[in-house]
Amino acid sequence: MSAEVFSVFYQFADVFAFLILSAAGLAIVFGMMGVINMAHGEFIMCGAYVTVGLVNLGVPLAIAQILAALTAGLIGIAVEFLIVRRFYKRPLDSLLATWGLSLIVTQSMLLIVGSAVRGIGTPEGSFAIGGYTFSTYRLVLFGCAVAVLGGLYIVFMKTRFGVIARATMQNAAMAKALGARTGRIYSISFGIGTGLAGLCGALYAPTMTLIPTMGATFVVESFVTVVIGGANVLLGTAPAAVFLAMIRMALNASYGQIIGQIGMLVAVILIIRVLPEGLSSVLVRRGR
Repeated sequence: MSAEVFSVFYQFADVFAFLILSAAGLAIVFGMMGVINMAHGEFIMCGAYVTVGLVNLGVPLAIAQILAALTAGLIGIAVEFLIVRRFYKRPLDSLLATWGLSLIVTQSMLLIVGSAVRGIGTPEGSFAIGGYTFSTYRLVLFGCAVAVLGGLYIVFMKTRFGVIARATMQNAAMAKALGARTGRIYSISFGIGTGLAGLCGALYAPTMTLIPTMGATFVVESFVTVVIGGANVLLGTAPAAVFLAMIRMALNASYGQIIGQIGMLVAVILIIRVLPEGLSSVLVRRGR
């Protein structure tokens, strides 16, 4: 593989990983559960802060990242129990409630830890191919994104919990009548979603400056990826990420990151206009 070809793949993998890792948790909470979680970025921020705090205490990075994801997941379960479960049939109210939570958390973190926290540096070093130098950790992020996609598919498509969870989210009353403990299913699913958001923050913590508003960096990309993925998020999120990553990579290389992001959002508008049910609707029709 030539250096130029690998460079193109590397840029695609970098954007693809960012989209998948930022959108994975939202694909469950918003795409499957229908909760408009405006605090998604704050769960990502939680994962990043917990990771850096644990690493500064001497915990190995990989263990710190796992603990950060678990922390975000447990906090998510508590948030679901105390706030979110009251708004499952009121999506606009869930938007306001989680937006308020987002503002509270952001301002609280600003008061408690200040405007910025010392980072931990990007691990794994770099390698060179031809005249190009690449960060090894970016390829690790790509591998993690693929692993997350595979894990979500296995959990929600191949396990008893996944079958019951999908049934609960499609028709909670029927699932409850058949004996499913819908309250517990919702709590666990929301916890998985927020845990994945925390994992995203944990994985990107070594690559970013930590500020209380850092979650906003991920929110737009995560929402648009889930939205154009369509109703079947397990089928649509990956193709949506591939499509958006290719557009953004091409525009980034030619015109810079700002034009790349603008072009990606324009593409999202066009996709929603042409395919209002998202990319998964096309894949489902072709699979029949």
